[in-house]
Parts: sequence; structure tokens; C-alpha cells
Amino acid sequence: MDTPQEIEVWFILPGLRREFVVALKRQGIAQKKIARLLNISEPAVSQYLSNKRGATTFNDALHKEIDASAGKIIAKKSDFRTELQKMLRIIKKTRFICGVCHEHLDTEDDCEVCYV
Repeated sequence: MDTPQEIEVWFILPGLRREFVVALKRQGIAQKKIARLLNISEPAVSQYLSNKRGATTFNDALHKEIDASAGKIIAKKSDFRTELQKMLRIIKKTRFICGVCHEHLDTEDDCEVCYV
């Protein structure tokens, strides 16, 4: 059985990085600066933009949160690590992680392992 942390590492984190890259690019930030802001390589930015990494898709509410977080990063009111942790808390709180887990693993419908 995979742990909640493995679900985050394999599915949630790459998806969040992709969404942050897309949000920053949409706001006119150059790929080189995106790489620096997110502490990832320039080729990784390119792969996220071409959908070669981070296949997990998020709902509209999470997209709004990501866009707001990207704005804070651009305005230097926050940094990527802080905003990433905020998004991970929201993903757990809203039980979005459960949907990702059920999509990729054979878990029981009443699984509560993330909430013990």
C-alpha cells in the first residue's frame, strides 16, 4: 500500500508545479525567471508547459488558489515553498487528495489514512 506522502510526491507535487508554472507564464513571467522562482530547472519548466510532467489536474477552486499564490510570489509577498505548503494543506483539507488516491490506487472508499 502506498502512503499519502507517496501520493503527494508522485502525483500532487508535479501537478502543482505544473500549475504554478502555467500560472506564472500566463502572468508574463519568463521561463528562466519561473525556474528561479520555483527552484526548478529551465528544462523542467519547458516540460511542464508542454504537459510532459505533472498530469494531475485540479478543480476550479484550486486553480483560483494557485493563481492567487502565483500573484503573491510575483509580488514578493510570499515564496514558492510557503505557497506550495499552503496548497498541500488545502488539498488535504478539501479531500482532493482522496480523489487522486482513488484514481491511482486500489483504496477503499472509506479510507481515512490521511486524517488519522
